[in-house]
Parts: sequence; C-alpha cells; structure tokens
Amino acid sequence: MSDEQPKNPLHGVTLERLLTSLVEDLGWAELAQRIPIPPFVNEPSIKTSLKYLRRHPAERAAVEALYVETRR
Repeated sequence: MSDEQPKNPLHGVTLERLLTSLVEDLGWAELAQRIPIPPFVNEPSIKTSLKYLRRHPAERAAVEALYVETRR
C-alpha cells in the first residue's frame, strides 16, 4: 500500500492546520454563517472547534469540503 495520495487534497493536512487556515482566510463570523455549529457561533476557538469536529463526522466533512473549495 502506497503512502502517496496524489488525488486526495486533504492528504497530509491536519484538522488543526485546516481549521486554522479557514479561520485566517474567512474568519469566525463567515465560518459560523457557512457552517452554523456551536463552536463557530458561541465563543469560537480552535481548541473547542477541534474537540467538537472530532466527535461529529458530518460537520467535520462539511468543514473539510469548505477547505477544499477555498483552495481551488
């Protein structure tokens, strides 16, 4: 099995790095508008967002999709 995943845009990108990049590019207000989840709306922080996203795969998928969309 190969470690390379050339067609996977998330390969090698940690959830923390992905989220930090989105916050820098869009800001918390825009993230909360696009994906209205509690850690983006109520007192947003990277730490609480990571904890939430690790426990909610559907929301994590939405955040990952937004990341891929913003990288195009």
